[in-house]
Amino acid sequence: MEEIHSLLTVSISEFKQNPGKVVEEAHGQPVAVLNHNRPAFYTVSPELMAQMAELYDERQLEPLVRSRLKSLDQAVEVSLDDL
Repeated sequence: MEEIHSLLTVSISEFKQNPGKVVEEAHGQPVAVLNHNRPAFYTVSPELMAQMAELYDERQLEPLVRSRLKSLDQAVEVSLDDL
């Protein structure tokens, strides 16, 4: 059995008939598109995709931020005018 990561689902046949309608009726929520009752792909609104991309970017930066925080005692204070 496969886990479905969405509260909303639609068959691939129904999705192909009118994909815009599926996205519109989801009101911003992700939709799992099923093929033979298994998730084939997910569709999301542009707004949700932007939020997910931002979260992904933040997660990618986390190790860098943590490593720099460890060396905070070596930081040098500078003035923006000096730059």
